[in-house]
Amino acid sequence: MQNQKHLFDLSEEITYLNGAYMAPQLKSVTDIGLQSVKRKARPNEILPEDFFNQKEVLKQRFATLIDAPDYKNTAIIPSVSYGIANAANNVPIKKGDEIILVDEQFPSNVYIWQEVAKKNNAIIKIVYPPKSFENRGKVWNQNILNAISQNTAVISLPHTHWADGTLFDLKAIREKTKVVNAMLVIDGTQSVGALPFSIQEIKPDALVCGGYKWLLGPYAIGMAYYSDAFNNGTPIEHNWMNRYNSEDFSGLTKYEDRYQEKAARYSVGESSNFVLTPMMTKAIEQLITWQPKNIQEYGKSISKSTVQKLRELGCFIEDDMYRAHHLFGIYLPENINLEKLKTKFKKEQIFVSFRGNAMRVSCNVYNTEEDFEKLLNCFE
Repeated sequence: MQNQKHLFDLSEEITYLNGAYMAPQLKSVTDIGLQSVKRKARPNEILPEDFFNQKEVLKQRFATLIDAPDYKNTAIIPSVSYGIANAANNVPIKKGDEIILVDEQFPSNVYIWQEVAKKNNAIIKIVYPPKSFENRGKVWNQNILNAISQNTAVISLPHTHWADGTLFDLKAIREKTKVVNAMLVIDGTQSVGALPFSIQEIKPDALVCGGYKWLLGPYAIGMAYYSDAFNNGTPIEHNWMNRYNSEDFSGLTKYEDRYQEKAARYSVGESSNFVLTPMMTKAIEQLITWQPKNIQEYGKSISKSTVQKLRELGCFIEDDMYRAHHLFGIYLPENINLEKLKTKFKKEQIFVSFRGNAMRVSCNVYNTEEDFEKLLNCFE
């Protein structure tokens, strides 16, 4: 994998290590967005079949990216909270059941579970990392496995933690949930696109991804996968496009109880968005060309030296086996003045995020080893 900064519109003056906050947009995605905006100015050229064709292409591309056998198990969503809510409202939960979450999860994957727990007299069970940094990722993963029991109805967690990149062993977690007949819902927003993910390998019940981070798409569109376990569920929104035979515009007042096949019932209204949908499609097509495994390896190669030197300076960065390489947290030693460091970053125009107790660094194919050297110089 080679550096791809020329395909993005990033200023040469900045060092952008903040893709987990918002990804820069590919020039090709911007171009198709502008073309799509202009197209809407001539609505006579938008045909009834255009309401369906482009969104089917997007679903097919997303299915390819996540190795899903059937693209009809995918849906177009406006946000992570929307996609998680569709799953949460269709998970069988009864009084006394446990809903497992991990500590300091992103709010979009917390609030709906709190609501569902309250509604069904269920219990939210939070799995915390160890207080010590020693074997932190390994112990946290084991804590999750230990928490899954016969009382578990569902576990909902990310592949990588949004604050510090801790990697969760989804394959082992899936195996344990099968034993107790619990469901697995994954927030892939901070991983899918930059980290390999296979539906056929993990077999989750649902996967939800915001589009404007590692999928490199625009804001206000995302993608989701719902397994066949959700085929007869009730969506949180009832729109005309998701109903059976909605392609027949002349028969729309012949109201239908039936839905389109599989996960189509969970797509947001106006999912054929004539601007966002083609932009999202273009972005995912580029990711398919690059392949997430190559993006992950590229991130590892350009950050490896700096990560080692930061550890030597006393910073804690999770063991390589238990973290992502496109997103990781740096926990600072006491002798480093955080405010002074932030001031230095601002002066040098280095963009990172601060989440919880960690400084979050998130790189992609537009970054270089020199970007990490600039980061390291600020610490030194």
